[in-house]
Amino acid sequence: MSTDKKTLYLLDAYALIYRAYYAFIRAPRVNSAGLNTSAMFGFTNALADIINNHKPTHIAVGFDISGPTFRNDDYPAYKANREETPDDIKIAIPYIRQIIEGFNIPILEKEGFEADDIIGTIAKKAEIEGFEVFMVTPDKDFGQLVTEHIKILKPARMGNGSEVMGIKEVCEKFGVKRPEQVIDMLGLWGDAVDNIPGIPGIGEKTAKKLLAEYDSVEGLIANADKLKGKQKENVIKFAEQGLLSKKLATIILDAPVDFNPKELELEEPNKEVLRELFSILEFRTISERLLGEKIQANTAAGDQMDLFSSVENSDTDAEPASMSDFDASAVKYNTIETKDKRTTFIRDLMKQKVVCFDTETTSVDANSAELVGMSFSWKSGEAYYIPLPENENGSKFILKDFNDFFAAENILKIGHNLKYDITVLAWYGIEVKGKMFDTMLAHYLIQPDMKHNMNELAETYLSYRPISIETLIGKKGKNQGSMRDVPVEEAAPYACEDADITYRLYEKFAPEIEKEPGLKKLFYEIEMPLMPVLARMEFCGVKIDTDSLAEISKNLEIEALKLEEEIYEIAGTNFNLASPKQLGIVLFEDLKIADKPKKTKTGQYSTNEETLLKHADDHPIVGKILDFRQIMKLKSTYVDALPELVNPRDQRIHTTYMQAVAATGRLSSQNPNLQNIPIRTERGREVRKAFIPSSADRVIFAADYSQIELRLMAEMSGDIAMLEAFTSGEDIHAATAAKVFNVDSKDVDREMRSKAKMVNFGIIYGISAFGLAQRLGISRTEASELIENYFIQYPGIKAYMDESIERARKNGYVETILKRRRYLSDINSRNATVRGFAERNAINAPIQGSAADMIKVAMIKVDELFKKEGIKSNMILQVHDELVFDAEKSELDKIRVIVEREMRQAIPQLKVPIKVDMDTGDNWLEAH
Repeated sequence: MSTDKKTLYLLDAYALIYRAYYAFIRAPRVNSAGLNTSAMFGFTNALADIINNHKPTHIAVGFDISGPTFRNDDYPAYKANREETPDDIKIAIPYIRQIIEGFNIPILEKEGFEADDIIGTIAKKAEIEGFEVFMVTPDKDFGQLVTEHIKILKPARMGNGSEVMGIKEVCEKFGVKRPEQVIDMLGLWGDAVDNIPGIPGIGEKTAKKLLAEYDSVEGLIANADKLKGKQKENVIKFAEQGLLSKKLATIILDAPVDFNPKELELEEPNKEVLRELFSILEFRTISERLLGEKIQANTAAGDQMDLFSSVENSDTDAEPASMSDFDASAVKYNTIETKDKRTTFIRDLMKQKVVCFDTETTSVDANSAELVGMSFSWKSGEAYYIPLPENENGSKFILKDFNDFFAAENILKIGHNLKYDITVLAWYGIEVKGKMFDTMLAHYLIQPDMKHNMNELAETYLSYRPISIETLIGKKGKNQGSMRDVPVEEAAPYACEDADITYRLYEKFAPEIEKEPGLKKLFYEIEMPLMPVLARMEFCGVKIDTDSLAEISKNLEIEALKLEEEIYEIAGTNFNLASPKQLGIVLFEDLKIADKPKKTKTGQYSTNEETLLKHADDHPIVGKILDFRQIMKLKSTYVDALPELVNPRDQRIHTTYMQAVAATGRLSSQNPNLQNIPIRTERGREVRKAFIPSSADRVIFAADYSQIELRLMAEMSGDIAMLEAFTSGEDIHAATAAKVFNVDSKDVDREMRSKAKMVNFGIIYGISAFGLAQRLGISRTEASELIENYFIQYPGIKAYMDESIERARKNGYVETILKRRRYLSDINSRNATVRGFAERNAINAPIQGSAADMIKVAMIKVDELFKKEGIKSNMILQVHDELVFDAEKSELDKIRVIVEREMRQAIPQLKVPIKVDMDTGDNWLEAH
């Protein structure tokens, strides 16, 4: 390879692998075989970024080999404190090595030496031969190697671009005069990760100060007599330890490895190898981006990819499909375009016991979509498409012929994300009744941590990649068309395929739901009955007062302008408040609110909310800036945005409830997200004032579970003291404060109650002493004492937490009261950080999930009784533990009784009393 500029990129394998794994720790990527692919995915993306965006001429990857190194000879305790490598990383390593080999990239490793030493040695040799070298790693230790021609490249992550660190950046980051002093910094400061001891009493700040004066560890030791007190004593006493630490931190540059540029030249990847790996790992997007190919799930690679067995025991009359050989050329897809054909088709349709149906529309928003057509299937490989005219009345005329089918109680109706189809049909006057089976919800219960969209499921369980919608209407963006623009002869195969695939997925999932009694009950008694309830709520929508929002917007604008003027006055200059760069200069250069301000990867001062909160007490300008930002966010996200989302069909807001997202079972809402309207601030609460009843003879009625998660914790733990507090009607936070602070209940002040409240709710989420200390602004010692006293007073809570973790370790999952499972694959990890996440979920998931199940059951029962008793009031919103109704004034007495009773008794025979707070008002704020 001949080129004027030779660039060598050396990747630090394990540093990148760990970084990738922990980036997804809260939401791991898992393929259909249950394999955690987070590390493989993150590493491959980092590798792809280097190849595609940095265009190296030469590249290699450095690996550590397990076993002792020469550093262990000098210091046996070197790296002794390192946590056990997470099992998921151990499993990932062979795959990652195969991926690297598939890219035809050399792996560099040497027994007895670390990857750092291999990379350092090769980097220096390459520099001598005229290469520009980039060490790809997030590891700070590599700063010592940086020269004019050797730099660190920290790869892109979480939407941030990659960062190159040269001499200037390293010196600024570590506060040293030259990069080599990074070794001295580590020698003094030590490194807890590698168990390098350093010199006691010398932290980062002190190390910087001492090196600025004495230049090196040796220089400091030679001038120890100039120091004072304990510092002088430590430097003299631990001088040898400091020198050893420096030696341990030094990356050696003469490891026994050869540098052969020819062997490190970037080559074309081996597409066959990568295709197979990406198929097993289910890296569809990566495959398209890197190989230019679409892949299918590699079920042929091994039985572990097919999670479900055959469907021989299916209760349906249909012949089971052969899922491993979906032959698109053998299917029978028919278009029904005439009245006569439609009459014959409907005659056959009404004879079926199980039918899958799907709608084709102009939009993904069910409340603004227009029907383009419908497809049906009741046998694998066969499907029918009925196109509908653009004219709404024309569509309604044809749809009348299908009224009997949609109303039929004896036909099981199958769909994927049925709530969407039901809502679309509601706008055309069609109500879907009878038993239903949603393949998306079924898969959500079977594999809650996987993706549930139909295309992914088709690839995973049917080994088939469906026709992409983008091949018909174009890629996402302003120029994308809609199904209305697609000729019938092209739309029909696409629509029929959707119905056919969904029917085949039903044949896979129905037997799995039947196998597990708890799963069956959840699916048929909670998730499926809830789905049409949510569809009705979405269709109904909620009316908003746009005049009220305009008034709020105006007031916020006035507040913001006033704050802006105050900020400029304090700053002594006008600047662009929306510019992080200008704000950073004002705060940290002009006003000097911090000695060592944090910087971003681009070298600018960090001015994000987290950073500013840390400096809130350092200068009065910070609070005003945070206040200003809160106003502007509220204004743009809700106050000004909500009127734009009013549906022109009925002048209402229609949110979409996501039923298959949270593994705990909680519902979420989007477009708009009405569950995130801020209520902790007075300004945020004002937004609720704009949600109003639909007419003058109605009011907003809200019913809210009181402290439901705490009550459920008392229930599930059986803690006597907490159960007694709830049974007697005590203020639980005041009662907790009295116990924890050992004072009489009448002597509990606001601060005590506030701390107790934080502990009460924090315990549910497995809060640590460190986390509690940060939230309350107290010392870690005080926080530890609070938690310790809490467990002394509520021993049942501690027992519940321990037992939940133990059950999770034994079973691999935890359950809600109604047997919803949360699988915790990392609960037995030998890595404390990974295991800690799983343990916190083991404590919280049963409580949060039980609360979610409880309100779902209540919604189903309330909806059922409203229909049975002919009540005209509508349930319009669900926000966490609260239900909101657009209520007829004349029905208030009746619905109060129904709602309170059904919410309280949603899970019967609980020991803890369930309290429901209810109120009414002319808007949501008044009713809450």
